[in-house]
Amino acid sequence: MLWTRGASSFLSRPTSDLATITGARACTSYGEHMARKLASSVAADERVVVAGGAYGIEGASHQAALAAGGDTIAILANGVDRPYPVGHRDLLNRVADVGLLVSEVPPGAVPTRHRVIARARLMAALSSVSVIVEAGARSGSLLVAQRAAELGRRVGAVPGPVTSAVSVGPHRLLRDGVASLVADTSDLARLMDRHQTPRVRLDREHVRPPASASSRSL
Repeated sequence: MLWTRGASSFLSRPTSDLATITGARACTSYGEHMARKLASSVAADERVVVAGGAYGIEGASHQAALAAGGDTIAILANGVDRPYPVGHRDLLNRVADVGLLVSEVPPGAVPTRHRVIARARLMAALSSVSVIVEAGARSGSLLVAQRAAELGRRVGAVPGPVTSAVSVGPHRLLRDGVASLVADTSDLARLMDRHQTPRVRLDREHVRPPASASSRSL
């Protein structure tokens, strides 16, 4: 069961119209710039930006989509009546007004580590493409890439400086053939328009999530 607040009709759109953008909460200015650029391009193409409402890459993605007058969906690990994180209350209320909040837990539920981990499956399932902008070696956002590959969805990764700790995750996905390179908006557009099955399926050794990660399937 899904609980929604806002334009629930977004969920009836084909997955090819949706792109998930996620990554590190403690992102760099470069990562934030890339997230905003990619989200703006998705919005300009009249497609839907999906993210998790968190600080960093996800918040920047929602903000850019809204600024471009586009559509966006926030997947929450808590009830849709309890915007979290608190610092994003205004942002998430804005998403609810013109976009959509989605959660697998009922109103009133608070976020827990298990729920944050579990929502990765939903973030991956809703979209045809999931793009990891920045992620540390054990970032929870890598779970989205893992779930997307398991579901046969496409995965993209944004390269960064080899010296950056938050580019370790995307570089690993690229090195292992799990993700396609997303260096600019045209790369993302091509990835969203590609209809063939991804040639690489994710082996659990390719992405090493936190030890307590859930393995629920959709």
